[in-house]
Amino acid sequence: MAQVETHTTTTRCSPMSGWRSDMRAGHVLHASLAMAALVLGPSVARADSAADEAATKLAVHVCASCHGPGGNSTSPTFPKLAAQQEPYLVAQINAFKSGKRGEKEAHDYMLGMTTLIDDATAAALGRYFARQPPAAGEPGDPQQVARGKQLFEQGAEGKVVACATCHGAHAEGNGIFPRLAGQHAPYVVKQLKVIQSNLRQSPVMHGIITKLTSDDMADVAAYVQSL
Repeated sequence: MAQVETHTTTTRCSPMSGWRSDMRAGHVLHASLAMAALVLGPSVARADSAADEAATKLAVHVCASCHGPGGNSTSPTFPKLAAQQEPYLVAQINAFKSGKRGEKEAHDYMLGMTTLIDDATAAALGRYFARQPPAAGEPGDPQQVARGKQLFEQGAEGKVVACATCHGAHAEGNGIFPRLAGQHAPYVVKQLKVIQSNLRQSPVMHGIITKLTSDDMADVAAYVQSL
């Protein structure tokens, strides 16, 4: 009997075919993302632009009445906002709205104002004031400034840690820790006192400044005002 030679045909899947499939899927994904960016990007940009425009008008025509043009207040009752940290500014607007800022001035001036500010405008106000150039600091009594500098840069053992730890070497601030450089000394003292008494809710700061005396506060305030 003649032998019949059987040939078995094996079908192999080329690794290139899977690679091409992945490439096609990747192109589809990239195309989808690009389309989403084209559709959503202008909408987000328009929203930010509208909020920035509204915030600029608010800053120029309303905020400037108390905080001065560009956030450079000349009255110690109202803090300077120019070059202030953006996250801090937004956090304070929200604190006024929620009542966490319990000092009298917060209720008299800011509570009614901030209830009308939505989140987008609050963020835009933060951006606006953060990019304003600050006014120069004001010199104070040299001895008082020197004592304040010591407390700010090195703290006092058993009393307070160095302010620079959170507020920066030059009191420029950092995120939620506010810029203090050039701030009105009377305003700084007032805020230290309302935080110490818990009228202004700031648990971290309250714990840090519990042992500060009125003289300590005045010294530190004189120093940061001079920067």
